[in-house]
Amino acid sequence: MPRYIAAIDQGTTSTRCILFTRSGLPAGAAQQEHRQIYPRPGWVEHDPAEIWQKTQAVIGDALKAAGASGADVAAVGIANQRETTVVWDRLTGRPLHNAIVWQDTRTKDICDRLSEGAGADQFRDVVGLPLATYFSGPKLLWLLQNVQEVRDAARGGRAAFGTIDSWLIWNLTGGAASAPGRASHVIDVTNASRTMLMNLRTLDWDERMLNTFEIPRSVLPRIVPSVAPVPRGWGATGSDGPFGAAVPVCGDLGDQQAALAGQACFEPGESKNTYGTGCFLLVNTGERIVPSTSGLLTTVAYQKGSAPAHYALEGSVAVAGSLVQWLRDNLGLIRSSSEIESLAAGVADNGGVYIVPAFAGLFAPYWRSDARGVVAGLTGYANRGHLARAALEAVAYQTADLVDALCRDAAIDLRQMRVDGGMVVNSLLMQFQADLLGVPVVRPKVAETTALGAAYAAGLAVGFWDGLADLRANWQQDRVWTPSMDPATRARLRGQWGKAVERSLGWVE
Repeated sequence: MPRYIAAIDQGTTSTRCILFTRSGLPAGAAQQEHRQIYPRPGWVEHDPAEIWQKTQAVIGDALKAAGASGADVAAVGIANQRETTVVWDRLTGRPLHNAIVWQDTRTKDICDRLSEGAGADQFRDVVGLPLATYFSGPKLLWLLQNVQEVRDAARGGRAAFGTIDSWLIWNLTGGAASAPGRASHVIDVTNASRTMLMNLRTLDWDERMLNTFEIPRSVLPRIVPSVAPVPRGWGATGSDGPFGAAVPVCGDLGDQQAALAGQACFEPGESKNTYGTGCFLLVNTGERIVPSTSGLLTTVAYQKGSAPAHYALEGSVAVAGSLVQWLRDNLGLIRSSSEIESLAAGVADNGGVYIVPAFAGLFAPYWRSDARGVVAGLTGYANRGHLARAALEAVAYQTADLVDALCRDAAIDLRQMRVDGGMVVNSLLMQFQADLLGVPVVRPKVAETTALGAAYAAGLAVGFWDGLADLRANWQQDRVWTPSMDPATRARLRGQWGKAVERSLGWVE
């Protein structure tokens, strides 16, 4: 009897594999970072072949850590960095270009051209998204226009497009070496909803959007539910694959939707915020598609088999944990990311310093690709501690902006914030977040909720868990931070933050 569900969490900076028990607890885990490639300012790429190699390695390492084999794994689920775009050759399995990462801004001219006249929100009624460099559709168009090898492969019927989940599933189910038709070229509804090419209502590729972005349908994967409708999912790994056994691949969610599931936010109005490379706030809106008038995104939360999809409103911040990495790697302010909290705690406040980390423009709720990062309020009094504290506070301020927009759009009164991701171990940040929001911030015992959500999707498909009640029962509270800041101080600090944001706008002509 299989004892585990395997979750592959393929993120912006690393790939991990975690084996989960029926109680939703990790039994074995492994993680490896991959390179961040910066060909030009504003351009960010990953090597898909490296990501696949790292994925195979962490699967083997996680099995070893749990003392398990592939026969102990009932199914595998995937969570992935969502809008990152890869095109490969179906015949050889070779990537035709580096993957273009969600943070990349090279498609600004494409988005500006398409926005002329009708504006950036002209497709929101169909896809729930504004025209922005963030999404996959413009990235795929750029590849078709600028990379001859991609263009030739598309004309010859050999090109396969996908987000990273598509790339991994295709390889896990056999890839180019498999028998014809065995490898699955699929994308789940949550990832497809981030391309600007899928109709939110039909859950299919939209002909109008394909024409707008000049995308041939032949390169696109098949759109599937997040939880596979049949026990064997979209195929299985082979005995020659990283599991060394036939393991069904049957769960697939974009990373932020996976975290929503991992936090057991299955009811309308339930929300979570993930503090990772970026910051991502989602609220479940049930089967109702809620348009945003406040700069948020309307997206698919998940779909189980043939059941109706659940939708979400989302606020996306491009730079959160990556700001700490920048202080470490680019400025040498700290030697390791874990040092940021003690350095920031060495000062009583931010000393009047504010950092707006608009390294690639500002995402929600501003959607300003002309913004760039600024450090505001510097005086001779400011020191390393004030910069460290301003960096952590920037994450909380950006989240507060998202919450304001969310409350306006969804007409909800936020009572608590469930949080997850790598930064939630930082107590100073979590306390400041609670103070800014004026509501408790709650961390679960299993902080790796993105991987857990991917495991839940796969486990539901094969009956490892009976239903959502099992998943809710697994959720346990670890720690709560309650607000202690007075309203006048909160208003003053947020007013100063607003001034700093204004200074970041209009920087790029």
